Amino acid sequence: MLRTSLYFVLIAVVAFVGADISISTFDPWQELQKLGLGLLTPDFFSLPEFWSALVNTVSFALIGIVGAVIMGSVLSLFFDYTSVRLFCAFIRSIHELFWAFIFMPIVGLNSLCGILAIAIPYAGVFAKVYAEIRQESDTRPADALPAATSRISGFLYTTLPVIYRDIKNYTSYRFECALRSSAILGFIGLPTLGYHLETAFREGMYSEAAALLYAFYLLIISIRFWAKPKFIMVPLLAALLLTSWDVSLSVANIVRFFTYDILPWPMRADGYYAGTQALSMPLMEIGRWAWDILISAALPGAWSTILLTQIALVCTAIFTLISFPPASRTFFSKPTTGCAHTLLIIFRTTPEYILAYVFLQLWGPSMLPAILALALHNGAILSFLTARNVNLLELPIDTSPNRINRYFYEVLPRCYGQFLAFLFYRWEVIMRESAILGILGITTLGHYIDSAITRDHLDTALFLILITASLNMGIDSLSQIIRKRLQISAHLETRVSP
Repeated sequence: MLRTSLYFVLIAVVAFVGADISISTFDPWQELQKLGLGLLTPDFFSLPEFWSALVNTVSFALIGIVGAVIMGSVLSLFFDYTSVRLFCAFIRSIHELFWAFIFMPIVGLNSLCGILAIAIPYAGVFAKVYAEIRQESDTRPADALPAATSRISGFLYTTLPVIYRDIKNYTSYRFECALRSSAILGFIGLPTLGYHLETAFREGMYSEAAALLYAFYLLIISIRFWAKPKFIMVPLLAALLLTSWDVSLSVANIVRFFTYDILPWPMRADGYYAGTQALSMPLMEIGRWAWDILISAALPGAWSTILLTQIALVCTAIFTLISFPPASRTFFSKPTTGCAHTLLIIFRTTPEYILAYVFLQLWGPSMLPAILALALHNGAILSFLTARNVNLLELPIDTSPNRINRYFYEVLPRCYGQFLAFLFYRWEVIMRESAILGILGITTLGHYIDSAITRDHLDTALFLILITASLNMGIDSLSQIIRKRLQISAHLETRVSP
């Protein structure tokens, strides 16, 4: 494990040399002071359409997550089929913002676009996780069923009661993630909290931005009170009633999108200029079109995405290893762990897109804001998980009272494998986030996708989105191979070995 870790550190160092790391703003410290003052003086009374944005944020997330649970549950029943696994891997490898870009030309910039952008990738995530939970559960009740029993009946009457608790806990966590996704959808124009956050930061209204952030934190913290599984139908019905369903959905537009708009330009060029919309198949021109995109956008964007991912992955690991001891009662008392947990909650609750946007205002467009945002957000998640599991360790009675010795000689050797498992699970997520941060001006794949959509080149945008998905699927497969070779998992042995 140590050798593998050193390889990743070496790759990150090499990537850092080739990365665009710079501060281009004139006076970042002055802007930081303004931001700090805004955080101390939130203005809750001058927020236009605040309640509407808050309702939309919750509604998009809740309706989207319910749809994802239904689709993911059905897909999980057939997850042992290769075609289903590949399909789920594909839909979850595309970020929610990219899905919104895909649905925007079909349904418009409205509530249905936001809901589908959350439901589709989350369905792929739920299918995978639900299938893994089912595979690790007690299979004796299901094995006792008659051979003719259908998959769905067997699941409902024998498997679901066994795995319900695990599914409920994971679904609750994903709902928190869906709220973050719903918020950042506002950065592309959907009427959620992110829309007003982007406006406030862009115009330097940091007091209003602070109020929006604090409202979002309170929303996340209050989930346990209003999103209980037993009573989830009440907020769900409210979300369905309060959501605007004014959608101009045309079958002709859908057919045109899939059969014409996203096809390579050379196939449409002759018919476009002739006014007939006829299609052709000029293979040489199509090949030249794809090659030009590869050279001008796909390869540079993929290279920057990989560089950013590897640097952010190692920075996430470093931040986690430094930050989990103050959050663990194995090392510190309750006041210290309470403060540490508060900071971790702030970092993991704030979407990485918002963190990167804030840092971008302070330091200008480069990979530096993205690296810091990804490291803080993902590191806070991993630090919370690692600290929680370190608290389960039963240390020997002769454990050194010195915290440094206890960290390096007792705790870290026992939790390091599990920490790497958590880290490699986040690797695919960091890759997805690295790509999407290109929308903020960093030259990852998201930058070129956003540029293509702005110029109404849907064929180019889809081509680049498919390349992004392929990268994510490749990272996911590589992560699984490494975890399997290192024989590491998220389970932690909580007792001292004899």
